[in-house]
Amino acid sequence: MLLADVVAASAAATATRSRLAKTAAVADALRAAGPADAATVAAYLSGVLPQRRIGVSWRGLSTLPEPAAEATATVAEVDAALTAIALIAGSGSGATRSAAVSALFARLTGPEQDFLRALVTGQVRQGALDGVMLAAIAAASGLPEAEVRRAVMLAGYAGPVAAAALGGGSEALAAIHLEVGRPMRPMLAASAPDVDAAWEQVGATSDGVVVDGKLDGIRLQAHRDGDDVRLFTRSLDDITDRLPEVVEAVLALPASQLVVDGEAIALDAAGRPLPFQQTASRTMSSTGVDKLRAAVPVTPYFFDLLHLDGDDLLELPASERFDRLAALVPRASLVPRITAASPAEATAFFDQLVRDGHEGVVVKSPSAPYAAGRRGAGWVKVKPRHTLDLVVLAVEWGSGRRKGWLSNIHLGARDPEDGGFVMLGKTFKGMTDEMLQWQTERFTELATEGTDGYVVPVRPEQVVEIAFDGIQTSSRYPGGMALRFARVLRYRDDKTADEADTVDTVRALR
Repeated sequence: MLLADVVAASAAATATRSRLAKTAAVADALRAAGPADAATVAAYLSGVLPQRRIGVSWRGLSTLPEPAAEATATVAEVDAALTAIALIAGSGSGATRSAAVSALFARLTGPEQDFLRALVTGQVRQGALDGVMLAAIAAASGLPEAEVRRAVMLAGYAGPVAAAALGGGSEALAAIHLEVGRPMRPMLAASAPDVDAAWEQVGATSDGVVVDGKLDGIRLQAHRDGDDVRLFTRSLDDITDRLPEVVEAVLALPASQLVVDGEAIALDAAGRPLPFQQTASRTMSSTGVDKLRAAVPVTPYFFDLLHLDGDDLLELPASERFDRLAALVPRASLVPRITAASPAEATAFFDQLVRDGHEGVVVKSPSAPYAAGRRGAGWVKVKPRHTLDLVVLAVEWGSGRRKGWLSNIHLGARDPEDGGFVMLGKTFKGMTDEMLQWQTERFTELATEGTDGYVVPVRPEQVVEIAFDGIQTSSRYPGGMALRFARVLRYRDDKTADEADTVDTVRALR
């Protein structure tokens, strides 16, 4: 199959807002690929490189050779070239890698170059990538979407599932199971504004609910097979070599084979959590691990047990999994946890954890199985919600489904000393279609320059209410800080820019 066929399918999916049309375009590409190329095509159309990372950044792709006049590169050839690039190492590897990248891109047409550059840098935007892919695999193979979804959750990625579905049908999908050493998609938590609402969502009974502390660390899935330990992040990246102290903790557990779910977090001398950025620094690079470990040691806390010595535990009720976890893991390595008999008891636990510097709680149903990759009512997280009224300083044109709309907004806090604004980051989260349409009109009116550039500066007049999870140190912005997980709640036409929150208010929240 030609890469050009994949690019055409991506373009067709991008050009429509119809989920059915997107699904049809992707399903047609999978059928054309067949079992031989299905895994790679599914990965590409999911916006994922099978190699995960190949050591090439956006900067390395900023200048490309002249595009080819005709599409000749096959999917298999491109995949093989990317694998070879990923394996380049040692003295002179930078120049060797650059030459290999140039040779690959010289074979591609302009649209193919654009697509592959977006794929390598994680910028593929087609709208609902994952959900569309699951439906497309089902449509291309003629199998129930529930079977496809289960297999993808356990396999981690859509690629191998597409190949199995097209090559072996239901029997091949049924053979996909939890495999020690291969990451699976983690169970996710829904959200609630307060503990009372979370209590209702999980369907609490007279037996109460389990309430876990929500730690602001790195989500970890730890796999152990004998003396071999692998650590995977929420996004399924392997960071084993970056957290040797977690490897040691897993090897100390009395089991030969296991999969546990948990968090790794950096704590200060008093046991309070350090800023998330310090924990995250441990996952950013595998160089200087010993130095980083000495400067920012992390402590693992486990909250679920998914496999133990040959037994898969995913379908067991949470209460049974938690009991088996408690029998396996030292108490000091278990996430803070209570079984609450009432919302008031759960709220008191929430308040205590927040006072201790943690994010909040996750309310869990004792009867819920481990729903890999899903965000359901079995787990519901509750965090204090911070909000700020900030000013929009600029806005970026959207891509993919948001193409043609002004989307990503630049956020600023008022500086009372000079009357200007200090940028705190960007966000496109929380915007409805109606909001996008409104802000495109609004910011076109406020633009201080033409709107033909990617970033459109605007007069600092529009106030927006932003929810966020915390403040982190950032050298990227002049104020030295940025908002974590910023999302739009509403535009405040009732406030002027002079009434926006100040940078001093933001600093006080750190």
